[in-house]
Amino acid sequence: MPGELTEAHKKLQADCSNCHTSFSKKSQRKQCLDCHKEVAVDVKEKTGFHGKRAEIQTKECKFCHTEHIGRKADIVLFDADTFDHKLTDFVIDGAHVKAECAQCHKPKKKFSEAPSACIDCHKDAEPHEGKLGKDCASCHTTTDWVKTTTYDHSKTNFPLKDNHQKVPCKSCHIGEVYKDLPTNCIDCHRIQDVHEGRFGEKCETCHAPSKWTEVKFDHNKDTKFPLAGKHAKAKCDTCHEDNAFKVKLETDCVACHKKDDPHEGQLGKNCSQCHSAESWRDNVVFDHEITRFPLIGLHALVPCEACHVTSAYRDAPLKCATCHEKDDYHEKRLGKECATCHNPNGWDRWVFNHNRQTKFKLTGSHEGLECRACHTKKRSASLNLPTTCISCHKRDDVHRGSFGKKCESCHVTGTFKDVKLRK
Repeated sequence: MPGELTEAHKKLQADCSNCHTSFSKKSQRKQCLDCHKEVAVDVKEKTGFHGKRAEIQTKECKFCHTEHIGRKADIVLFDADTFDHKLTDFVIDGAHVKAECAQCHKPKKKFSEAPSACIDCHKDAEPHEGKLGKDCASCHTTTDWVKTTTYDHSKTNFPLKDNHQKVPCKSCHIGEVYKDLPTNCIDCHRIQDVHEGRFGEKCETCHAPSKWTEVKFDHNKDTKFPLAGKHAKAKCDTCHEDNAFKVKLETDCVACHKKDDPHEGQLGKNCSQCHSAESWRDNVVFDHEITRFPLIGLHALVPCEACHVTSAYRDAPLKCATCHEKDDYHEKRLGKECATCHNPNGWDRWVFNHNRQTKFKLTGSHEGLECRACHTKKRSASLNLPTTCISCHKRDDVHRGSFGKKCESCHVTGTFKDVKLRK
């Protein structure tokens, strides 16, 4: 015998045939593997330390493990400080790099017997209480046990999108419950429902998981009431006081703005024929030409309130004198039909042809007279004045009526002193 066997093999030392086949060196490897069956499996399946090294497939066991060198000899030749764990089925990475060997490899146990499943070492630190199974690596990584998770939630009936991806698992899985959880938005966000249930429970109709305050509902496309002007800035519950999905709202302006109608309904319900959604008071588009009083001349520049004193609008008078009483220079001597002489392009721009429009032609000195020279009576009920000379010139009659009342028999309108004699 070349020397004593090691302590582990001392029972085999009495009979050489326990390890050797006479006259056959090639059978030595088989003899070793027949005894060390776990190593033989690794070599065959190319797993573990002995299976992953290509040179072991061809070399004899004694190349590394030399025997007959004494009871206390170390034939394993294992150095924990230099050992490359990549040659095993368990690659050390992440936080495992800082772990001590003794934390996984227990005393009096073979190194290959060390557990490789996460749960074997981390059972006490497992917060799910076994409810998610034993395959910890399906969610967690060795880099950070808590912060970094790799579970693919898209394989469930609730894929995590946008901000949901940032939410900690325990925010939804309270009490480590992972089955039969509700998937409706309202189930988790009821406390955040500022509408207090008025809009129903289908939050996804308007809101998106990217941002709760971001509304994706397009009122212009998804409804028959496009939001224009100031309507686009109005809050939903300004119009939708009740459940928006169950209560059909009226789309007439007056349905919402009845209290704002200064006309008190006297102009009908079709507010849009005058007003726009951009501004209730500004940008009025009413066509005054279709009324009994078309706006002509300076009237087109006058603010509505100048004529429409009350909100009824229809009670606005049509007569010129009603609005221009203070501008009536004639003090109603010429009646109320201002349009007979004046026009809306300017109060001073008046045209009246006394010779054509009346039965009393203005000739001679009558041509330069002001209207009030003859129309002396204020607030006259009629413009029909007497046309005889004596009716106006009675005081100028030096004859004191002795020649009668037909002054025109002798006198002319050029001057009172001119006399035409009878033939």
